[in-house]
Amino acid sequence: MVGMGMTHKSGDGAKSLAGTFLDSSASSQAAPTSPTPTGPSPEELARQEQEKKTKALDAALKKYAATVPEFSVAVFDKKTGHRYSYRGTEKYETASVVKVQVLACLLLTAQDKKRDLTSTELSLAKRMIRLSDNDATTSLFTSLGRQSAISRCNKRLGLTQTTVNSAWGLTKTTVDDQVKLLGALVDPKGPLDTASRKLAHTLMSTVDQAQDWGVPAAALTGESFTVKNGWLPRSTEGNRWIINTVGRITDGDTDVSIAVLSHNHASMSGGISVVEKVAKMTRQHLKY
Repeated sequence: MVGMGMTHKSGDGAKSLAGTFLDSSASSQAAPTSPTPTGPSPEELARQEQEKKTKALDAALKKYAATVPEFSVAVFDKKTGHRYSYRGTEKYETASVVKVQVLACLLLTAQDKKRDLTSTELSLAKRMIRLSDNDATTSLFTSLGRQSAISRCNKRLGLTQTTVNSAWGLTKTTVDDQVKLLGALVDPKGPLDTASRKLAHTLMSTVDQAQDWGVPAAALTGESFTVKNGWLPRSTEGNRWIINTVGRITDGDTDVSIAVLSHNHASMSGGISVVEKVAKMTRQHLKY
C-alpha cells in the first residue's frame, strides 16, 4: 500500500553560536546573539498533515479489506497535487471500465486524421459510455485495430501497467493507471484536444441513471461527477463478480479522480456496496 503526497525537505534548523572571548581591540564590538528559533514552514505543516491523513486511511482500508473481497483504490487530488493509492499496482481485469480506453483511442485517432467523429462513431461512443453497450464497444474496438491499436493509444496516454486483451473486457489494469487515464481526459497539456476532452466529459457525466453508482457515492450534494463502471461474473472465479468504478468528482473547491477495482464478490450488489464504501472512505480520511 502506498500513500503519496507532496514531499519537502525540512531545513537544517537554527545552529547555536559558541561563546566568544573578545580581545581588547575588539572590546567595542557587540557580542553575537542567538538567532530567533523558527517553527515548521507552512509546506512542512501541510506535509505532516497529509501524512496523518494517509496513515489513517491506510489503517482504515487495511481493516476493511480483512472483511471483504479484494480491492484496490487510487485517488488524485488535482487541486493539491496529492496522490494516494492502496495496492496501487495490483492488476485486475477491467470489465467495462476498459470502454474509457476505447473512447480515448477513438478520439485520438480522429484527432490524428484531423477530423470529427463520424455520425456512426459518435452514436456508438454514446451507447458504449452511457449505456455500457457491449456490441457498440466491440464495433469500435474492431474498427480501431483491436488490442494493438488500443495499446498504442494507452502508451500516448501514459498508461504503463495496462495490458489490453483481444477479449476487451479481460484487459488488465491497475488503479494507478486508471487515475492516470482520468487525468489525461482533462489535461489541457495532454494528448487530447479541447473538443475531445469536452466530449469525453459530456458522455461520462451523462451515463444512464441505473449505472451512476460507484464513484458518485462519494460526491456531495451539488457536486458534479463523471463515471464509468464495470461489472462481470467471472467464469474462472466460480461466477463471482468483478466490480470496478472510475470517475471524477468536481465543484468549485474539489477536483478529484478516483478508481476502485475489485473482484471475487458473491453478488453484483455486494460488490457495489464495497466499492462505494471504499470511495467514501477516501473522502472521509483525505478530506477533499
